[in-house]
Amino acid sequence: MVLAASSRGSMIIMNSSLNRCCDNALQSLADASARAMIIMNLRGEVTLASHLARERLSINPGDSLQVKLPDLWRQAEKVLQKTVPGVEMPLQVAGQEYLIGINPQLAGDRVTGAVCVLVDSRQLDSMTRQLPSFQVLTGELDTIIDSSSDGLFVCDADANVIRMNPASERIHQTAAAEIVGRNMRELIASGFIDRSAALEASQKKQRVSQLQNKDGRKLISIASPVFDHQGELIRIVVSERDITEIDSLQRELEEQEAIRDQFRDQMLAMQHAELDSRSIIARSPAMLRALQQAIKVAKVDSSVLVLGETGVGKGLIADLIHKKSGRAEHPLIKINCGAIPESLIEAELFGYEKGAFTGAQISGKPGHFELADGGTLFLDEIAELPLPSQVKLLRFLEDGRITRLGGTNGKNLDVRVLAATHRNLEEMVEQGLFRLDLYYRLNVIPIQVPAVRERRDCVVPLIRHYIELFSKQVGVKKRLTRVALDALASYPYPGNVRELMNICERLVVMSETELIDLPDLPAQVNSRSAGLDFNELDWPEGIGLQQALDQVEKSLLSKATAHFSSQTKIAAALGVNQSTIARKLKKHGLS
Repeated sequence: MVLAASSRGSMIIMNSSLNRCCDNALQSLADASARAMIIMNLRGEVTLASHLARERLSINPGDSLQVKLPDLWRQAEKVLQKTVPGVEMPLQVAGQEYLIGINPQLAGDRVTGAVCVLVDSRQLDSMTRQLPSFQVLTGELDTIIDSSSDGLFVCDADANVIRMNPASERIHQTAAAEIVGRNMRELIASGFIDRSAALEASQKKQRVSQLQNKDGRKLISIASPVFDHQGELIRIVVSERDITEIDSLQRELEEQEAIRDQFRDQMLAMQHAELDSRSIIARSPAMLRALQQAIKVAKVDSSVLVLGETGVGKGLIADLIHKKSGRAEHPLIKINCGAIPESLIEAELFGYEKGAFTGAQISGKPGHFELADGGTLFLDEIAELPLPSQVKLLRFLEDGRITRLGGTNGKNLDVRVLAATHRNLEEMVEQGLFRLDLYYRLNVIPIQVPAVRERRDCVVPLIRHYIELFSKQVGVKKRLTRVALDALASYPYPGNVRELMNICERLVVMSETELIDLPDLPAQVNSRSAGLDFNELDWPEGIGLQQALDQVEKSLLSKATAHFSSQTKIAAALGVNQSTIARKLKKHGLS
């Protein structure tokens, strides 16, 4: 019995010594590793910590991981509770970024604890930089950054400059070595820049755009924050551009555009030598087509129906037809059918005899038809003509005779009738509001005058023309800033040319200085300009500008091929050459 007891005691002592020996060996292995290693039990108590773990993380055996390193414990707990089989991820621990790996410690199928290995991200970075593939990629990125025509700064989360490309060196006329490593606050204090988009982005954690002043030049800076997987700010990339150079390029471009416009004007003058370009400005294909039709139809006496929205200049088309016709030496009488009371419209058009109605002049009065004898009568807003007057107008168009109100004798007249409306006469015919036979008599040659939004090529020349015209009338010299001109050019002008003229006259009369800028523009123009936010555009993620343009071009050509029967007609509608259409159809696989 004594011998047996002695044997068991010796075995316990031997097992205890063996365990201590294993623990010492494991501790030695952990200390020899270039990694921070932690072993914990199910309660999160540290049972072993390597030398690096004790030194860098200030954690020792017996410490609670939940108390000392709560971020690491949240990941380890998932492994201990079998929520995940293991964890491998980057993590900020004790103010330093590590790549952590956590795996369960098993006794058979039972989890008894977890082993956590932490690798310093700086070690990983050093190892990665030695890989040939990384060096190739880094070289490519360096080439891209250094070849950018835009200035580029790369800063860390605290707005310390890490990188500065050659374009930024040229913009600031300063070597990168003098800037890299310095904080943006210091650069502002030293007068290198007057404000920092990077500093503001580091504080707001969002994209920031700024206009900066640099030695009398204007720079635009856009700072974009970069976040890691945990949403922490790690970098700020700042792109900057000297818009003083852009302004210079813009002026050169405007001069080239002016030369091109002059050439186009000369071509238009050659095609239509008789057209007074100061009265009608045409640059868009749709407007040029309307003018060509007007000049062509001016040579005959056919009835013309001018169609278009209110304020597009239907009256100018009537003026042009009359001026270029054989009736130019005779009167052009204009009457707005919607501006005369229904009870008086017949008397105004056809005249009346003495005593025809109460209040009539004693001697009677000739109507507009008689006044236009030998010339042209322009009936604007023809859709507003009452049905009884429509009957008398139809009769005149058929036999060229009119009878005054209250009279019995007819009179032959030589009058060409031009009509205009902004309404849909076909719908009015269906509704019984306009006579079908009169519609066909008037609609011998229809001319569609495009709205301003459909003739965008004309907008800038129109604006410049009327600013100059009203400046001469008022006796002052006025001109527009580029931003004001862009805002005016982007406005849709629901009131068409009439609204455009009114806005130009208002700007000339009401602006205080020679230069008309954004604050001088009407509220409806400014509100539209202010509402244009690039970030609100429906811009598909990952789609570049050229891809977006190609998609729009393909969609437009696809619709055009379905609508028009030939490439020639498509080219005419889109205002380009047939060869251009053929090439682009082939490019998009639509031919």
